[in-house]
Amino acid sequence: MRAEMIEAVESELKRFAADLNLSDTQKVQLKAALEQAHDKIDDFRQKNPNTSRTEIVSRIKDARATMHDRVTKFFTPEQLAKWDQEVGKAKTFLGERLES
Repeated sequence: MRAEMIEAVESELKRFAADLNLSDTQKVQLKAALEQAHDKIDDFRQKNPNTSRTEIVSRIKDARATMHDRVTKFFTPEQLAKWDQEVGKAKTFLGERLES
């Protein structure tokens, strides 16, 4: 994983850990989910270097949906509601800007 991706994962992990009051176990699980999502997007970019911004944003939105499926397994209902709210209003996700 590239340095900027590691930094993005750590930044998002810190923010969500504080906002959602995550346990140590949940932090480990969320970090793994964030890293996997980053890896998938990075892999797509490497295989498709000339892809459009629209396609990247589409892939990020797909990653958000996949992450939602993963976090439902270890977040409490309250944490999940807050996660959905925060991710839904985020202008960046996985270190990528979702708006122009």
